[in-house]
Amino acid sequence: MKEVGFLNGQVDAALTRQGHMDLLMVVDAGFPVPDHVELIDIALKADTPSVPEVLAELCKVHSVEKLVLAEETRRHNPGYFEKVTTRFWEDAELEVIPHTELKLRSHEVKTIIRTGDFTAWANIMLVSGAGDRWKLEVPPEG
Repeated sequence: MKEVGFLNGQVDAALTRQGHMDLLMVVDAGFPVPDHVELIDIALKADTPSVPEVLAELCKVHSVEKLVLAEETRRHNPGYFEKVTTRFWEDAELEVIPHTELKLRSHEVKTIIRTGDFTAWANIMLVSGAGDRWKLEVPPEG
């Protein structure tokens, strides 16, 4: 019996399928998920789990090189924006785009995890990274 890491088998399997630069989203309860994108709905009740709760677990096991959030998140929920962009994957690049563009880009995502979060514009796109396990004999220039 699995007792560590993600206990939700669908989330665990989705993470295993993520490769470098693949896209994964964690979204609020009302995000319009495209029909062709895998949806893992873990909403239990209002605000449970929240997007930050899911991110806290994801960051333990998933390498991310870039976070993509909506400008509306920064403008309307600045405290929330600060929390999700500084608490998890602190070395990740940050891209801020209009919410309408985030919804368009959601069509390119492998998997969307829907939470019970009722924070407006709580949606976040994660660009999977290579992590720090990869070996180099000679570091890249730059």
